[in-house]
Amino acid sequence: MEGKETHGSVGGASTSSSSSATKKQSKRPKYSRFSQQELPACKFIVTPTVVISTFVAIAIVFIPLGLASLFASDNVVEIVHRYDDLCLPESSTAVQHIQSKDSNKTCAAKLAVSKAMKGPIFIYYQLDNFYQNHRRYVKSRSDKQLKYKADADDTDSCSPEATTDKGPIVPCGLVAWSLFNDTYKFVVQNKVVDVNKKNIAWESDRNHKFGSDVYPQNFQSGGLIGGAKLETSKPLSEQEDLIVWMRTAALPTFRKLYGRIEGDLQVNDNIEVVVENNYNTYSFGGKKWLILSTTSWIGGKNEFIGIAYLTIGGLCLFLAITFILIYVLRPRQLGDPSYLSWNKQSPMP
Repeated sequence: MEGKETHGSVGGASTSSSSSATKKQSKRPKYSRFSQQELPACKFIVTPTVVISTFVAIAIVFIPLGLASLFASDNVVEIVHRYDDLCLPESSTAVQHIQSKDSNKTCAAKLAVSKAMKGPIFIYYQLDNFYQNHRRYVKSRSDKQLKYKADADDTDSCSPEATTDKGPIVPCGLVAWSLFNDTYKFVVQNKVVDVNKKNIAWESDRNHKFGSDVYPQNFQSGGLIGGAKLETSKPLSEQEDLIVWMRTAALPTFRKLYGRIEGDLQVNDNIEVVVENNYNTYSFGGKKWLILSTTSWIGGKNEFIGIAYLTIGGLCLFLAITFILIYVLRPRQLGDPSYLSWNKQSPMP
């Protein structure tokens, strides 16, 4: 009897141990309402009324915005003038002329004001076929060096315009080296018009990206001059032409702000522009443009915003009308189970 009892107790112990081992090896997660997605939830029911109302609301907002944007863009006055092909002598090729130190690169152009322009009038230069977004070009700069005086030697990313025999180049890199250097002088009714070049760069760039104690060093002192030179007595935070240029463009055709004319220009005014055609775009087939433009509440002349608003608003209005006609002409009960595929009768063979 004692042996049987001992055998029974051993069997019971082995059974309990095997069941506990099975529980430990189970990968079934612990039950919770969160893991089983049984928590109360609000499910949005897309009814015809909701859909039609949404499309109508979007159309009501977007169509007036599009019309207002187009009207504002139409009120912007622009004078656009291409000058790279006009400022060349007939005796030499374009590349020879622009690279020669002895050639006269000054030329004049006359612009007519066909519509009154209220100040401030913004002056832009536009370059075509100039890829500032090229990877090697964009990387050829040192943001630390531009901001901190102690990082003047941080030129590892600036090749090939990194250092000279005299020391590091500040600012280094191809972006700074290729700084735009054409200049413009404006004369209206025999009076020279002042061009305001203050606050043409973003305030965040002036205050946070370019140091007030960082001064140019060894800039454009090599054998190959890329573009404009900088004043060695002014810190980089005050050299706004450089700051504007260093904000690289995403597309090969871009405009950059050159300055502002604070006064007004009247209808039929003739503007004489004296251009110093220094910047070499002829080597890569680029073009140069001079733009005078007013602004509106949406900025410069830009019809894309208005057309985009009108397109989206018109599409939503069209869909709303279409759904209204469908809802009226061919109504269907909401949540009708007869429309489910497994409830539809299949055709007899």
